[in-house]
Amino acid sequence: MADKELTKEEKEALKILEKGAVKNVEEAVSLLSEKKKIPFEKATKMIFKLWKKGYIDMVYDKEINILHYVMSVESSWFWILVSVIIFTIILVFHVKNPPLIYIRYILGSLYVLYIPGATLIEALYPRGEELEPLERLALSIGLSLALVPLVGLVLNYTPWGIRLGPVTISLALLSILLALIALKRKYEYYALTYG
Repeated sequence: MADKELTKEEKEALKILEKGAVKNVEEAVSLLSEKKKIPFEKATKMIFKLWKKGYIDMVYDKEINILHYVMSVESSWFWILVSVIIFTIILVFHVKNPPLIYIRYILGSLYVLYIPGATLIEALYPRGEELEPLERLALSIGLSLALVPLVGLVLNYTPWGIRLGPVTISLALLSILLALIALKRKYEYYALTYG
């Protein structure tokens, strides 16, 4: 490719990356950010532009596949979420008396007011640094308050209607589907960063 496609800043970045022996994207961004004294986000965008123009190559590491990632510590959030959903479903359908009914109330509240929105936020923003924890919490609650009525609206026009069983199962399916999307996106980011 012709050098005139690159800006002066991109040429400097390319020289820095050629001199430094980087193994992955994280090292490249850190090196560029450190040498050029620019923010992490700007260095990331610059590397992305260089990749998009074909001056650098990024490939997934063959050792990091989705199965390894799913069974790693980085995806423990997914297994905890699935466990909470399953435990909540068991409590909803089988617990009617105290003292376990109080746990049902607590987990049921989380199940309706937090989990659907939290899984959507994880799917939309797979990197941990994109949002502050308080922003994630607020958006999770707000999106849950938007998603749950939509599930009810859809169920209203089905033969099952809006009853405890269909609502519980529908929210579980929605949350697990969104969590699987988030898991895939997190894996892609992880493989690109650490691969």
